[in-house]
Amino acid sequence: MKEASSITTRDRAEALAAALRGFPHAMGSELTADNIMEWVRVELGHAEILDGFRPRGPILSKANPPRTILHVVAGNTPNAALQSLTLGVLSGSHNLLKLPSAAPAVSEAVQSFLAALPASLSQSVECAVELPDAWFLSAGAVIVYGSDETVAHFRGRLRSWQKFIAHGHRLSFAIIFDAAISGLAAAAARDVSLFDQQGCLSPHTIYVAENEGGGARAFAGQIAVAMKEFNEHTPRLPIDAGAAQEIQHLRSSYAFRAANDSRVDLWQSEKSTDWTVIYEEEPQFAVSCLNRLVFVKPLPPLESLPEHLRLVRPHLSSVAIAPCSESHARLLMSLGVSRICAVGQSQMPTPFWHQDGQASLATLVDWIDLEGIKSEFRCSTKA
Repeated sequence: MKEASSITTRDRAEALAAALRGFPHAMGSELTADNIMEWVRVELGHAEILDGFRPRGPILSKANPPRTILHVVAGNTPNAALQSLTLGVLSGSHNLLKLPSAAPAVSEAVQSFLAALPASLSQSVECAVELPDAWFLSAGAVIVYGSDETVAHFRGRLRSWQKFIAHGHRLSFAIIFDAAISGLAAAAARDVSLFDQQGCLSPHTIYVAENEGGGARAFAGQIAVAMKEFNEHTPRLPIDAGAAQEIQHLRSSYAFRAANDSRVDLWQSEKSTDWTVIYEEEPQFAVSCLNRLVFVKPLPPLESLPEHLRLVRPHLSSVAIAPCSESHARLLMSLGVSRICAVGQSQMPTPFWHQDGQASLATLVDWIDLEGIKSEFRCSTKA
């Protein structure tokens, strides 16, 4: 077993890539050691700059990660915990993971992930459900996933010397510019259904342009069929009585409206709350109660869309679009989202994405610069 001080970034990348093979959705897309190294290079300028001084312009620099990182993760999905731990292990820090209470799926995923790492790396992670005061005081960086209230709580405890990276409440949506694209309903159903809308990248509302390719009401019917088919091969996880009651209440409300208003329609799973599609012509962004319930609405004029998103703008994360093109993306740059992707790829970000608009590694590290001596390394773009 290698001593911790002799483990290189390449060693950590290879171990992480192997461990993450058992969690194909944890990082959005599959990671290899090479693209982990490329991720480091893109964010920090050199793939080995965590290991020692490397060329950076006319000087030498070393990226200096926190000695200790405190990770506070939510219980909605295991992915945030695995992503945060991957970042901490890759950086070479010691990691303190505060697990959520009453979230066995998160704890089980973390333990399986750590078991897949070599001991030299797994021993750099400590886990606890109750947060020891000493943990918070020892952390050079604090990464928090959770509600806005959780983020505010930990922000209020910070010391001036602690870095703080917060991932609070986030909402995502989709815009269909051309509903006639082949396979689009299935792709949208996957975006909505995967992880049962528990993550920040799950669409709550889908806007559909009314044109020759079809309209919002027709697309709502198509995605309902696709969500039914998705549920047949990937059933929704069990939910508690309160969540089921919330879905039933919303369904009843919209069923009553649909019976009296042609601008509203409803599709739902039979004898269960497994999936729900609500069509309405009101353009205001609608927040889902989660667990595979999605709103489909006609796309209003793009110049008016910011007003319909105004109430949720501080919480916007991703917008999935179809077709996905730079020209369409340019039309949406002012909406307040930090990520634009293709419909069907909402849940599959690459490690290169800026989560909540932040560069993961670059935000975490400090720098040590060395000036006045000739570099013994040649600048390289290769990992």
